[in-house]
Amino acid sequence: MVGRERERERERERRGRVAVGGLAVVGGVVCVWLAGSGCSGEGAAVQGAGGGDPVAVLHRAADRLVAAGSAKARTAMEMASGGTRVTIRGEGVYDFERRFGRLEVRLPQDPAGTSEHRPITELLAPGALFMKNRGAGVPDDKWVRVETASLSDGNLVTGGATDPFAAAEVLRGTRTATYVGRTEVGGTEVRHYRGTADLARAARGASDANKEALASAAEGFATAEVPFDAYLDDEGRIRKVRHRFSFVNGRDEGTVDVASTTLLYDFGAAVRVRLPDDADIYAGKIAAGPGEGTGGKN
Repeated sequence: MVGRERERERERERRGRVAVGGLAVVGGVVCVWLAGSGCSGEGAAVQGAGGGDPVAVLHRAADRLVAAGSAKARTAMEMASGGTRVTIRGEGVYDFERRFGRLEVRLPQDPAGTSEHRPITELLAPGALFMKNRGAGVPDDKWVRVETASLSDGNLVTGGATDPFAAAEVLRGTRTATYVGRTEVGGTEVRHYRGTADLARAARGASDANKEALASAAEGFATAEVPFDAYLDDEGRIRKVRHRFSFVNGRDEGTVDVASTTLLYDFGAAVRVRLPDDADIYAGKIAAGPGEGTGGKN
């Protein structure tokens, strides 16, 4: 127990100077591409047209997803660094009751546009992220397992897709929000809200599965304040949410801006996730790419 506490302390000390350490070394999804490329006060300004106080509505959004049970998901992570923009896309399903999901994440082409990356299969579980086709020396038949609380971004960015339930729980940290108006997402009428969430506050109100991860993100990102746009249906369920994160790139101390979008639809969809057996999890060192550091273990 003492050894584990010391290990956690050392991890906290590293977060300030390696805000993307987990991203580059363990997750690697985002930095696979980057390596090759050069408020205070709560309340609402406008009531939600029958939806109630926007801040209160957004605080409850994650609970509405749990009540819905499950959904299909599409994700997009847009990154801007050094004048270069890329988008990583994912698609899959998520069980909000059990906190399990599966995504197929597709990386963009290399900057030269000459090579294709195989889709990375990601399994999302309470406190853990499993990745297959990770590359960087990991055998094709093995999975990489990452403890999300150990990542300085809380796995909001590392996997190239934000865990759908973590994306919803960020809204528990909403401090200010306004109701923008009604619109449509995927043919469904929704209410559009815009606001700012605080990751530290979100961590305090989050489920046990996301509490530590969001607390890590609050410390690891360049700022704990997260601007967002959220689109909720008339049952209060998130149909689309877009967060804007910012972190310091450890290689050149520049800031990387990330816009992460999660789209949810087909509520009640069947979700079948089987986590890898211990024998299928890679236990060796992960090779580092250019500028990624020393590699790491699962």
